[in-house]
Amino acid sequence: MRRSPRNLARLVTALALVAGAATATASAQAADNPYERGPDPTESSIEASRGPFAVSQTTVSSLVVSGFGGGTIYYPTDTSQGTFGAVAISPGYTADQTSIAWIGPRLASQGFVVFTIDTITRYDQPASRGDQLLAALDYLTQRSSVASRIDSSRLGVAGHSMGGGGTLEAADERPSLQAAVPLAPWNLRKNFSSVQVPTFIIGGESDTVAPVATHSEPFYTSLPSSLDKAYMELNNASHFFPNTSNTTMAKYMISWFKRFIDNDTRYDQFLCPNPSGLAIEEYRSTCPY
Repeated sequence: MRRSPRNLARLVTALALVAGAATATASAQAADNPYERGPDPTESSIEASRGPFAVSQTTVSSLVVSGFGGGTIYYPTDTSQGTFGAVAISPGYTADQTSIAWIGPRLASQGFVVFTIDTITRYDQPASRGDQLLAALDYLTQRSSVASRIDSSRLGVAGHSMGGGGTLEAADERPSLQAAVPLAPWNLRKNFSSVQVPTFIIGGESDTVAPVATHSEPFYTSLPSSLDKAYMELNNASHFFPNTSNTTMAKYMISWFKRFIDNDTRYDQFLCPNPSGLAIEEYRSTCPY
């Protein structure tokens, strides 16, 4: 069927209006949240071993820092999208940063600056590890070679075992943090009712070092009911699930940091309603966020 010049002109105008509306919508969304980084997420993109950002790394010697034991910084090489949020991650008792090294580039490639740290000694207790996480963030944002890449108002913490207990301590000590993710956390202190930081606790069903019944679950229950919080228990997982590549852990850790460090509501779909599946024994939360 042939269209008259007038009808063709109307069609072109209509298509232009649609394209303009789509552009305006995208611009409005970007204006609503200037912290969004990367393309729209999918199940595949957050389960992938690497995200959309190329990553570089730099080693920080213990000799040039104070308050913690140095570590490795992983960061996106792209500077075209502005600054990034940052996360410091602590290892567990007797461990060093190599035990959590896989998390660094995986999280950084999703659009974060990530600092996997060594502690002052391998035997430091949770309260000390919490202080060290905060010292690492201060170094990262004030003195590190990548400080200019970081938005110092958008910071988070994570850690394994005593480092997970330290994550809770850091969140309690510095309420300006945007997110915390304790992994198989261990701490003799059980009450964290004063925490104001959105917290996502991940425990292992078969953990015999920090059994969820006496660690992760009481920690989660003690957090304020008004807080944005979640608890995920991994099916059949031991205490050491954070020490090797774990897609389920990474997927929801990324989603939590994206949602609360970047205020990125595109990741709500992975957190609300509560996820389920063969890898998840139990999931609780205060969703919707």
